[in-house]
Amino acid sequence: MLKDAGARELLFNKYGVRKIPVVAKGDKWVFGQMLDVVAKFVGLEGTGIERLAPPQLFEKQRLVYAAGQRIIRQFPDSSMNERVIPNRERVIRNLCYHVFRIGEAFLESWNGVEYSTTLADNPPGDTMQTGAQIAGYGGHVWQQCESWWAGLEDRALSRTMQTYYGDTPAHKVYERVTWHSAQHCRQLAAVLERMGIQPDRPLTAEDLAGLPMPDRLWE
Repeated sequence: MLKDAGARELLFNKYGVRKIPVVAKGDKWVFGQMLDVVAKFVGLEGTGIERLAPPQLFEKQRLVYAAGQRIIRQFPDSSMNERVIPNRERVIRNLCYHVFRIGEAFLESWNGVEYSTTLADNPPGDTMQTGAQIAGYGGHVWQQCESWWAGLEDRALSRTMQTYYGDTPAHKVYERVTWHSAQHCRQLAAVLERMGIQPDRPLTAEDLAGLPMPDRLWE
């Protein structure tokens, strides 16, 4: 997708979709957000992955948000509107914001808003121009997450949530939300390294253990 300039147009023209990841075969396709759906689509019986329980995911999310705030504060203000990678339009400022917006969108969806294709993709407001400002926003979102968890009766996350990839158990949505933010934290740490800046305590293999993370950094 990143190396094929016409890939997005092919997805839209043939399948009518603009949101990735997508797994397609012939005239059929599925969104790639849920690994068990993809496994079924390609003819496998299960994913072979043991899913972390919601309390474990909450602790993983805590680690991810703390790492995200540390890393994002390290970006020079002058770099915030540079591209994350040359062949993708997203800029560093937007990706930093997205790390935390993913979790905020989950909370909105938990409260009844459909998790649409654009819910977590809105850009940061004018008051969030610097790494410090966006990290502060991340701290605010984490406070919301803690309040949600503290007041949560259904800690099995057994309800069904409406998402653009279909009605999905909340446990699976929360898993995706957690590893999605973690993947972007990994990417931002790599961008800092590219700038010659050593990331402040980036996520470790132990931090990420149990999350169905992509192997490659830019997947």
